[in-house]
Amino acid sequence: MTSRRGRRLVPARLGLRDIAQVGSAGLRGRPVRVVLSALGIAIGIATMIAVVGISASSKAKLMRDLDRLGTNMLVVTPGQSFFADKEVKLPKSSPRMVGRIDGVEQVAATGGVGDVKVYRSEHIPKERTGGIQVNAATENLKNTLRGAMATGTWLNGATGSYPSVVLGHSAARRLGITEAGQRIWLGEEYYTVLGVLQPLPLAPEIDSSALVGWEAARKRLGFDGHPTSLYERSADDEVARVRELLARTVNPQAPHEVMVSDPSAALQAKTASEGAFSSLLLGLGGVALLVGGVGIANTMIISVLERKHEIGLRRSFGSTRGQIRIQFVTESLMLSGLGGLAGVALGALATYIYVGATGMPWTIPPWAMAGGFGATLVIGTIAGLYPAVRASRMSPTLALHAS
Repeated sequence: MTSRRGRRLVPARLGLRDIAQVGSAGLRGRPVRVVLSALGIAIGIATMIAVVGISASSKAKLMRDLDRLGTNMLVVTPGQSFFADKEVKLPKSSPRMVGRIDGVEQVAATGGVGDVKVYRSEHIPKERTGGIQVNAATENLKNTLRGAMATGTWLNGATGSYPSVVLGHSAARRLGITEAGQRIWLGEEYYTVLGVLQPLPLAPEIDSSALVGWEAARKRLGFDGHPTSLYERSADDEVARVRELLARTVNPQAPHEVMVSDPSAALQAKTASEGAFSSLLLGLGGVALLVGGVGIANTMIISVLERKHEIGLRRSFGSTRGQIRIQFVTESLMLSGLGGLAGVALGALATYIYVGATGMPWTIPPWAMAGGFGATLVIGTIAGLYPAVRASRMSPTLALHAS
């Protein structure tokens, strides 16, 4: 553009403040449309943040449990014999023999007590057992499992010789026991509940068990003294070596009849599997985010068609095509940015509510929030490009005439 004297006219430059003002003008004039358009982006980002946050919180809880429970525990149970009719039992001396292995720090045992059942009272029908198994337990079982009491106390040398019992978490719930001191019908007499254990992730079979002292089980319940499970802890750097020795130590004559397992492997596998399910949900969140971006593009196109008069006036007053493009791209960025901020807040809130209800630590990786918000800006830019280019190519005369 030139003047009469041949001097070139330079269009006014837009500062950051000017860009923000012209970009937000369309949003301020249509608040309802802004909210509805930003909602699509917000839902997509909230879904992605919540998925990542819940997955990270779940992994943090599993890792915290593994750190607390340790990965140095092995469980020994009877295996299978070559002869189908032979019942495999662990030797009575197996706890003592395992304790002699170099590197073993703790050994505890439980033993199934035949057909003895447990009920809330003697008036409960015999068939309603609740799936609770009665087991004899050594005094150091709780410490070996790194368990904790939800209420009451654990068995000791004195109480383990009398009709007293400690209930696993699930067993207590099924029997309706809420505190120590209550009585339950076990075998053919009442036993006093000494305490209730908290859940044991590495030994879920204990959760549904009623545990009596080793000596009391032998004298009162006909326990034969053969352990059905050995729980062994060794030094972290000795686990692999001890595992190779356990079967031969427990039953030198038939090591193939001894099964050795690592209960922490299940938790580690669960930690690894969290990522696969999260990827699927992240994909769904990405689809929702893409749909939100399409919604913003449609909103911007409609906005361009409705604001032809404004575009024509600005072009006739000297605004360049580049300035028109900047205006509508900025408007699209603000629209998606508002949705992104709302989505991050909603996702963090949803994660907080979920982990608060499940007892997990609240964990959202910073990269998830930064990446989610960055994705909204990228989508906002892409969604606003076509409407911005279309607005900049409008003829001022035709735009004013169309209005």
